[in-house]
Amino acid sequence: MPAPVIDWIVAEWIAARLAGEGRDPLPTVALEPIVADAQERVIAYTGLHPTAALPAPEGISRRDWVAANVASTRVLIEPMLERLTERLGPVRPAGQLWLGVTGSSEVGLLIGYMAGRVLGQYELVLLRERAEGRPPRLLFVLPNLGEAIRRFDADEREFVTWVALHEVTHAVQFGGVDWLQDHLAGLLRELLESAEARMAKPQRLHLPRRDTVERMGRAALRADLIGLFATEPERAVIDQTQAVMAVIEGHAEHVMDAVAPELLPSLPQLRRALDRRRQVQSPFGRLISRLLGLELKLKQYERGKIFCDEIVRSGGPDALRHLFSSPEALPSLHEIEHPQSWLQRVSY
Repeated sequence: MPAPVIDWIVAEWIAARLAGEGRDPLPTVALEPIVADAQERVIAYTGLHPTAALPAPEGISRRDWVAANVASTRVLIEPMLERLTERLGPVRPAGQLWLGVTGSSEVGLLIGYMAGRVLGQYELVLLRERAEGRPPRLLFVLPNLGEAIRRFDADEREFVTWVALHEVTHAVQFGGVDWLQDHLAGLLRELLESAEARMAKPQRLHLPRRDTVERMGRAALRADLIGLFATEPERAVIDQTQAVMAVIEGHAEHVMDAVAPELLPSLPQLRRALDRRRQVQSPFGRLISRLLGLELKLKQYERGKIFCDEIVRSGGPDALRHLFSSPEALPSLHEIEHPQSWLQRVSY
């Protein structure tokens, strides 16, 4: 077995140190009945029926979340990095050293930063060929839930129920739409293979074209590191991927608010508090979010939810169910910004 390109032990150590342990009391409500009730309500509203039992909920620490996500990240990117370094020829040792140092640090910083913020997660390894032995998990990060409950002065059961509705919706999406995992995995695979080919291609010194300079300038002004280095074909796949993720996240946000009113008397306050939590960061946190692309996640929540809210207002719940009827029914990024254009295209 060749040595891994990234030192995953170091990455996990960095992430765990950055995440810390949390100081607030942990929630004491039982997760199982809350998740079971959420599953019934989400299925009834969405019309999506999982073909297998959803994973049991797990209340975990930040360190547990770090370990789970370091492992899933390794499963996803290590094969690509190994193939890349094999092509480096005489400079392979130096390339492995550079990738090892920078990769270990970047993975550790990203996962460590997120470990202090994530409330819950439906963890799924998208590429089926790399998911063997790693079934989906339904995770609730107890220290972060405890911190949020204290900060929002929220009722413990209500807040955990609300978070559960969001994560259970993700589990129902992937469990009830038989093509969704493979569709998203196909886009991800295309991006990974394209990035691998581009990184392995010898670079020649030349003056960049004007349109390349302009594109890089626009990307730099937006701190859009993906757009800064992506080719135009890659950018198209990235747009498709962003649109799918916006639908997945926005659908979950819409469902949690649609299902929650009879369960959560303080829903308006919870919604305002959670939106503030996503927007208010320290200057350091805001910088890290931009550089790592985490602001895109926030926009996915916002734009995807607005899109789902609008199509339900105009076309009713059936329009929402039509979203996952086929890959062709998914909206483009343009349609997410203009829901009426999607409604016209699919005749709702």
